[in-house]
Amino acid sequence: MKKLSRPITELKNSYDVLVIGSGYGGSIAASRMSRIGKSVCLLEKGKEFLPGDFPSKLTEASGEMNFNMGKKSDDNNGLYDFTMGDGISVFKGCGLGGTSLVNANVSIKPEPRVMEDNAWPAEIRNNISSFHEGVERAWDMLKPNPYPEGKNGYPILAKTEAMRKSADYMSEEFRLLDINVNFENKEENHVGIKQGKCNNCGDCVTGCNVGAKNTTAMNYLPDAYNHGAEIFTNIDVRHIEKSNGRWKVFFNVLNTGREKFDAPELFVFADNVIISAGSLGSTEILLRSKAKGLSTSDMLGQNMTGNGDVLAFGYNNDQPINGIGMGDNEIKDIANVGPCITSVIDMRNRDNIVDGMTLEEGTVPAPIRAIMASTLVTVSRLFGNDTDRGFKDFWREKWREITSLFKGPFHGAVNHTQIYLVMTHDDSKGKMSLKDDRLKIDWPGVGKQEIFKKVDGELTAATSALGGNKVPNPTWNKMMDFDLVTVHPLGGCGMANDANTGVTDHKGQVFSGSTGTDLHPGLYVMDGAVIPKSVGTNPLLTISGLAERSCKLIAESMGASINYSFENAPRKEGQNNVTKGVQFTETMRGYFSLDEKENYQRGHDKGKAAKSPFEFTLTIHSEDVDTFVQNKDHQAGLMGSMVAPALSDKPLSALNGTFNLFVEDKANPDTKKMLYSSVLTDVNGEHYYFEGFKQVQNDKGFDVWADTTTLFITLRKGDSKEGEVIGKGMLKILIKDFMTQLTTMKSVNTKGASESISSIAAFGKFFSGNVFDTYIKKIR
Repeated sequence: MKKLSRPITELKNSYDVLVIGSGYGGSIAASRMSRIGKSVCLLEKGKEFLPGDFPSKLTEASGEMNFNMGKKSDDNNGLYDFTMGDGISVFKGCGLGGTSLVNANVSIKPEPRVMEDNAWPAEIRNNISSFHEGVERAWDMLKPNPYPEGKNGYPILAKTEAMRKSADYMSEEFRLLDINVNFENKEENHVGIKQGKCNNCGDCVTGCNVGAKNTTAMNYLPDAYNHGAEIFTNIDVRHIEKSNGRWKVFFNVLNTGREKFDAPELFVFADNVIISAGSLGSTEILLRSKAKGLSTSDMLGQNMTGNGDVLAFGYNNDQPINGIGMGDNEIKDIANVGPCITSVIDMRNRDNIVDGMTLEEGTVPAPIRAIMASTLVTVSRLFGNDTDRGFKDFWREKWREITSLFKGPFHGAVNHTQIYLVMTHDDSKGKMSLKDDRLKIDWPGVGKQEIFKKVDGELTAATSALGGNKVPNPTWNKMMDFDLVTVHPLGGCGMANDANTGVTDHKGQVFSGSTGTDLHPGLYVMDGAVIPKSVGTNPLLTISGLAERSCKLIAESMGASINYSFENAPRKEGQNNVTKGVQFTETMRGYFSLDEKENYQRGHDKGKAAKSPFEFTLTIHSEDVDTFVQNKDHQAGLMGSMVAPALSDKPLSALNGTFNLFVEDKANPDTKKMLYSSVLTDVNGEHYYFEGFKQVQNDKGFDVWADTTTLFITLRKGDSKEGEVIGKGMLKILIKDFMTQLTTMKSVNTKGASESISSIAAFGKFFSGNVFDTYIKKIR
């Protein structure tokens, strides 16, 4: 499988539709809007992970963990994202594919009464078939199916059999779930992606290294790419502004070193913006936009729900569970662990809907299995409830604990542990706000709601059937004020009939005031943030069904109809082969003048006298360093920001530019040039064309520093090098900026230290070799 994301230097300054985020909402939006022929750009904060890239060891997983506790972190885009709140904390995924990369794949339809609730807009309640149509569209793309136990080499799983036993003991309904997992080898799936079959390794929630998990990176995102959508990663969208009838989206580029230069935010224009950054991310973007002047409903950030999530353990049961992920262990045949979740005890059919719940089993992924024995022993002592008693049972349990501690998690007590995930209905009264420009979650006392006591009772019953020790979530206790952790945050931008009661309308379009039904043209939210109440079960299919419904309505408002067919749909190879590249960021400062159109030095001097500075912070990115070195044009991509008060009182964005290193000057064989060019866009959408060069030549004196750090610049009107010259000047690299620049030099598309060193060494050898040829060799 090849990459779907493009180099950041290929980002353009304007699109028909800009999508923020790539989970179930964002990937669906990108797919459907590109299918109607719109120019689509998708911006994802996280990185792109291909099968084989996901962590398989604790040390690797630790490097991908973010802990958001109100403090700013510029490059905070690891795969596993934890947001710590007051009363409830959130775990979600951050990568191309969003939380679909690290969820348990469960596609389950909401109980009918959920969608009949008055919390939903009348357009949905009175036309529920439109939602069901959206669900079927999502089903066709995500391809859920039950675990094929006893078929095609897939064994009946011990954890599933344990769930059957618990369900029978509780007199509740048991069934296998439909999960988004592929159980047969496919040379090409319905969107042209090669997929292997599930090997039952159990590592679904740390990332599928087999490629069998039907994340959005295996269906909707390739479909969007096939239809022309441009996908970019490592981009953190900050806020949105209206701009002359269009939208202006401000963002930071992560992992480039721009923050080391205190570089300004960049921006891109779009006719339509679809915010799909997840319940937390979408709400945060709109809250920040509101703080900067965007008019929205006062309900923004309100009615957050954790979907009634409860994590717990049936520890040290009397029977094996085999719920420990295999990771890098060689799996010759299909393992006996299984996908993360395969079955459910469905208790949603209660007279009072808020008493209903779903109880599912899970697995411990390999990267964290090493810490499970000591953790479970400690937590079971502090908060556990042993559901069976007796002298013999006591010593059997002790022996299993000792076995796990000495032989590891595939043995003894840990291997006899059932992992439970329960979803039910909380009161949806969580609140999100900004504090010091960071998202803050407030919901003190949420875990004390009566429903969670009922959940605890059902967990005790499920564990009693297996003779184990019921261990609640380690935070759900008096000492921790019964705090909760959710993997299904919903709400914050809830759908409603009007702005008095919600943030968006029935298709996710954002209300433009604090009251009434007026809407912001072209501004939508499309993810779990729009869901106004708890769903009571895994919400991915509800989110996807609503997103499909919204896309159909948005397309119709644009006078278009979506063709959903896979037949004759375009098939494209990935954006590129994964080749080792190189990237660095530099800042240059100087002066230019709009009163000088011929001479660079005079432009600099006039600009300095008139206090007309010019500076830029640009990232140079080569996706393939070997081609960069060998090609005579030595061209790489360029993007960044420029500050020129004479042109604009706010920073300009330089996107989709080019950089050429040591290009031969045909008119002078002893001279080589470094070339810079880009279209500049100001905050009002005006364009300027920037071009610059560094002239490397063996003239009198040894002036390698001056040559390689002095840039002669020309500004032209419009977006072409054919435009009229409007100014000239000169820029230089300061010593302190050069030292900072060295710290931004990094390899891209590499694995391990040796590949990284090789990539940077190839660039360094080329650079130093050209300097040697120019300044030393010719002297000798």
